Amino acid sequence: MTHRQIMEALTGLLAAFFTAILSSTIVANALPTIMSELKGTQTDFAWVITAALLANAATTPIWGKLADLFSKKILVQLSIVIFVAGSVMAGLSATIPLLLTARVIQGVAMGGLTALAQAIIGSMIPPRDRGKYSGYMGAVMAVGTAGGPLLGGFIVDSPLGWRWTFFVCVPLAVVALILLQITLKIPHIRRPAKIDWLGSILLTSGVSLLLIWVSFAGNPDYYDWWSWQSGLMVGGGVLLLALLVLVESKVAQPIIPLKIITERTTALAIIASVAVGVAMFGSSTFLGQYFQVARGATPTEAGLLTLPMIAGNLIGSVVSGLLVSRTGKWKRYLVAGSILLIGGLGLGGTMDHTTELWQAGIFTAILGLGLGMLMQNLVLAVQNTVSARDIGTASASVAFFRSVGGAIGVSVLGAILGNRVKELAAQGFAAAGIPAGGGSTGATLDLADMPAPVRDIMRAAYGDATAEIFLIAGATAVVALIAVLLITERPLRRTVDIQPAARPSDATQGPAGSGDAARVREQSHGARQESPTAELTSAGN
Repeated sequence: MTHRQIMEALTGLLAAFFTAILSSTIVANALPTIMSELKGTQTDFAWVITAALLANAATTPIWGKLADLFSKKILVQLSIVIFVAGSVMAGLSATIPLLLTARVIQGVAMGGLTALAQAIIGSMIPPRDRGKYSGYMGAVMAVGTAGGPLLGGFIVDSPLGWRWTFFVCVPLAVVALILLQITLKIPHIRRPAKIDWLGSILLTSGVSLLLIWVSFAGNPDYYDWWSWQSGLMVGGGVLLLALLVLVESKVAQPIIPLKIITERTTALAIIASVAVGVAMFGSSTFLGQYFQVARGATPTEAGLLTLPMIAGNLIGSVVSGLLVSRTGKWKRYLVAGSILLIGGLGLGGTMDHTTELWQAGIFTAILGLGLGMLMQNLVLAVQNTVSARDIGTASASVAFFRSVGGAIGVSVLGAILGNRVKELAAQGFAAAGIPAGGGSTGATLDLADMPAPVRDIMRAAYGDATAEIFLIAGATAVVALIAVLLITERPLRRTVDIQPAARPSDATQGPAGSGDAARVREQSHGARQESPTAELTSAGN
């Protein structure tokens, strides 16, 4: 495909991708207001994010497998329709359980949009050229991830109210649906469909059980870390995931092919993606809460305070994508991104309720740079190692584990934050001579009706507890650095698909042998051999 054809096809795809990312982040600055109105707790706050991420993670591999079997265009349009339904339901929610249900529906759709967008790009563009196009997608992800809270803040402070943070995504989704119908033209090669439903059920159940456990363990209102409930839930989750591995090794078309995720580059990229997910979703979720609850900012002000992170993410993604396409080298940007990620989170760990806001801006800008350099380049590294027919599954696997990391991060960090806030609040009340229960409401987010002295103590507790969240995420990011250091860099292919290497003897056979010899020489530099036929047929996969 020519550059113009690719850009036309990407128009609707990027619009759909932006809508998906925006919907997952636009509620970040609206959540304190939503929790206050719906009488939610810190646990509810975390689960509004976790529910969508969990549904996203659990369904991403399914969408990826479907993308390898059915028309990607139809599937991405179906994702948008599901997304619109979930958004309308979320906007009409009057209770926390109804809101959580709507977020699950949105998460299912987001899983499809993110996995299919990566798969379609992988089917159209050779890895060597994919860097700059992935840079465009990374830019969209950057703007959606960090710009969502900004837009959400404006909406919450406007006469529209928080419900329009969900409704505003509906017209965007409809526009994306129309653009996709007009611009996305990729043929589909029909193949027999066989979905691993047992694997899907085991995957969803195992991950969900473990996430529910970490959300409530250690909370006095539920159960301790060491209790029969913990043992039952952890044991059950591990057993379900062990059965998943057994099933995936036996079925003909597994939902998560072990042959792909056990390949060295893919396995290390997955480990790094989990850590990136923790950092990306954890930081963006709790950063808005820090600015509003701990620093007293309005939702709009909180959105503006996230602009340094937007800029860093945007610059890191676009610049690294262009440099990857120009040089063919990608590992150096993964390493640099990991170091910046650790640095940004480590600096964030020094913040409290008195930190200067300009300092917080510098810290989050460094964090954004690291995220921008990591996210798309990790997917690119994996797509460079698989054939076109497996691109959907491979891309979905990376996105799946990144979403799992995000769900784990938001859930675990939210639980830690809630418990730490209760401890700091209790200390603050004792120091101020306020009796236990005399206005103390633990980790509540409904601060508006509190007496001023109690509200000040709660704000300080939230501000000081947030530093611990960043430090834990920073420790997780060290894992990402180790993983990318161990990845072996392979030169990026110049064609979409791969084929087995040519026999050395072919290089000496007649006039046609000269072309084969050239391909053998290319392979000797580390690239896999491709053929023009493979490039033409892969567009339909």
